Amino acid sequence: MRGAIRLIAWCLAIALVVMPVVGVLRGWFAADRWPVTQLTVQAEFHHLKAEQIRDVVRPRLGHGFFALDLDDVRQAVSALPWVESVEASKRWPDTLLLRIYERQPFARWNGRQLISRQGQLFDVPDNEVAVALPDLRGPDARLAEVVSFYADTRRAFAGTHLDITGVALTERGSWSLTSASGAQIVLGDRQQANRRLRRFLDVYPQLLAGHDNGFAYADLRYTNGFAVRWLPPAAATPSDTGAPRT
Repeated sequence: MRGAIRLIAWCLAIALVVMPVVGVLRGWFAADRWPVTQLTVQAEFHHLKAEQIRDVVRPRLGHGFFALDLDDVRQAVSALPWVESVEASKRWPDTLLLRIYERQPFARWNGRQLISRQGQLFDVPDNEVAVALPDLRGPDARLAEVVSFYADTRRAFAGTHLDITGVALTERGSWSLTSASGAQIVLGDRQQANRRLRRFLDVYPQLLAGHDNGFAYADLRYTNGFAVRWLPPAAATPSDTGAPRT
């Protein structure tokens, strides 16, 4: 009996020593002691702004060093539109360290969202995207397929003067391409699209002969050929026709 009492006494003594330490470390006690007042951010900003980070983090500073909730900080910063991921840590006695990785936009999706280079969709205000991006369109469930087809067609057209900047897939499964010049190429269903595209590219150099301005529209859905609408020739200038200059 005496041994049991002694054991209980030792447990209580240890608890009285340990609990305050754990309480401080977990922010249960002395939550306002040793406040975190400094913020250090490591990042390469292209779209994010430093003031956006400060505005999100500032309300969370001022808490005690041990009371500062790093998960809360990470979640708050991750909610910003351009943030891909966040690493947060503390440096004694008063500093919060953030390592922020910014999303890198790869293409536009359905005119509303952006696709990151990691293949994730995200939203940003239109005025925050100044660079020209490929325009990809299709059902959300087939995003990966559209991105893959875009990469395939870019490689297929690499040896031509056409720069493919857009791919569209309709709900009915019809594919089409758009070039930087605005030319549209209709391919039809995926089962036939690759074959039709190869056939078109095989004769494209010969088709282009005599049409320096290129084409506006090509429909490749024919069994034994395709239809092409050429751009009109550029109007001749006085210097082109040999007219006298004034």
